[in-house]
Amino acid sequence: MVANFLEQINDPADLRRLRKSDLNALAQELRTFIIDAVAAKEGHLGASLGVIELTIALHYIFDTPEDLLVWDVGHQAYGHKILTGRRQQFHTNRELGGISGFPKRSESVYDTFGVGHSSTAISAALGMAMAGQLQGKSRKHIAVVGDASIASGMAFEALNHAGVSGADLLVILNDNAIGIDPAVGALKDYLTSAKSGKESGRDNIFEALNFDYSGPIDGHDLNALLTELERQKHLKGPRLLHVRTVKGKGLKPAEMDQVRYHAPGKFDSATGVIPDKDESQLPPKFQDVFGKTLVELAHNNKNIVGITPAMPTGSSMKMMMQVFPDRAYDVGIAEQHAVTLAAGMATQGLVPFCNIYSTFLQRAYDQVIHDVALQRLPVIFCLDRAGLVGQDGATHHGAFDLAYLNCIPDLMIAAPMDAIELRNLMYTAQLGLSLPLAIRYPRGRGKILDWQQPFQAIDIGTSRLLTAGKKIAIISIGTVGAMVQELIASERLTVTHLDMRFLKPIDTSQLEDLFENHRHIITVEDGTVVGGLGSVVGDYAFAKAYTGTLHKLGLPDVFIEQGPTVDLHKIAGIDRKTLLDLILKLL
Repeated sequence: MVANFLEQINDPADLRRLRKSDLNALAQELRTFIIDAVAAKEGHLGASLGVIELTIALHYIFDTPEDLLVWDVGHQAYGHKILTGRRQQFHTNRELGGISGFPKRSESVYDTFGVGHSSTAISAALGMAMAGQLQGKSRKHIAVVGDASIASGMAFEALNHAGVSGADLLVILNDNAIGIDPAVGALKDYLTSAKSGKESGRDNIFEALNFDYSGPIDGHDLNALLTELERQKHLKGPRLLHVRTVKGKGLKPAEMDQVRYHAPGKFDSATGVIPDKDESQLPPKFQDVFGKTLVELAHNNKNIVGITPAMPTGSSMKMMMQVFPDRAYDVGIAEQHAVTLAAGMATQGLVPFCNIYSTFLQRAYDQVIHDVALQRLPVIFCLDRAGLVGQDGATHHGAFDLAYLNCIPDLMIAAPMDAIELRNLMYTAQLGLSLPLAIRYPRGRGKILDWQQPFQAIDIGTSRLLTAGKKIAIISIGTVGAMVQELIASERLTVTHLDMRFLKPIDTSQLEDLFENHRHIITVEDGTVVGGLGSVVGDYAFAKAYTGTLHKLGLPDVFIEQGPTVDLHKIAGIDRKTLLDLILKLL
């Protein structure tokens, strides 16, 4: 009988009992396990397949969890989770109440640092190593970081500090020439030919930063990995091991189409084939409304440019890059740079559409304030993945943008209720703004099929009155308003519904009218209730001495974990039933 090594492993101590000659068979079993699991339940595939051998070698050579291992981003950590006691729970990956799709400190002692955003691993592992120095502890500290992530500014800040720290830190550069989309930039070109200074006869960038550089080595050659990691285990100081891998390794379709198989959805585990879906009769994804509208606008406005930090496919900026390749830019994992690049372009009369996921704009907050708003530069921020994004969980929910942008002077904020409004807001923005504008919209699809209507300009700061009632007024912002409209129609409710549309400047004339004519006000938003629409309306109601009741529905003041979006909306209390129950109670 063929031994099933994976079933014998409940933690890395079990792994270390295997013979080295058994590890290649284990690698195949682990690869098959992940393929089968993701094929059935969805998740991040390609990155984990690419580091199977590296994952096994790290836990085999190092004494985890005593030695501290940090995975950057965490897309590649499925093998790590399975080998560290979560094999039997892995079917719950990314589910409500299940294990997280990313390393998470509260989940396992082997998850030494919570991740989800890129380029944090070197800083975190360096912090651990420096703490070890102070505490007199003898342990190893390893950070596994990808070639796209190491190009980020934060990673370079950490490398710069680590090089003079003397800390016992091993950085493993997992170089597969791709992040989610193909890696870009001069560093990518450098890494393709990187060798040590002694071998190449020229400076090596990592050696110049005082790292002991080794590699590159084949990241799928287990014997080579084991030998080199054993050597690294007995070294001290800052080191960098350059490992070359293939994203999607072991599943041919994933190797051939690495972008699509980053997170492919459900597929045939035997063949790797993703079933065709007829989406012709479905409403478009909001990201595609953005992409197609931007191309349409760019045909008529030669000053329009597009910028995205490493998400051209996910944001649909790729559409602009295909049609206008010299007017659309993927700047890599560099959100701060993306924002200030857009600001620089705006000073010269260009019209920059800077598309960044809501959760990733958090990384460029100072640039939004200092480089854009303070100088009143008309950058147009298109914030994809606003609100709850589902199974990626707390690290990726766009929960805070309304609140964190609202406190910035000279920055306008809009959230369209549907695809037509998104299209018209983009059209309005490129006509000429005196201030920057942020337009937020969610992951997924809207409700409208016939969305490519003729453009109509929207007056900045205006709202839309959708239904009229007398006792109760519902004020919504963003696509949650579609749920409100459906509820009103299906339940035949006689209530007022105002699509606020702009959080800033907010339509105070409409608010005053609602305060005057309604006993109860309900605000509904898919952002944090602290500092968002409910807070703004509440502050205005207080200032106007409103004597009715105000009820705020929004994301509570907690980090919401992973799960299907429909379930998360119920947990947050921004679902249809919660709203209906409140309305009936007030009626």
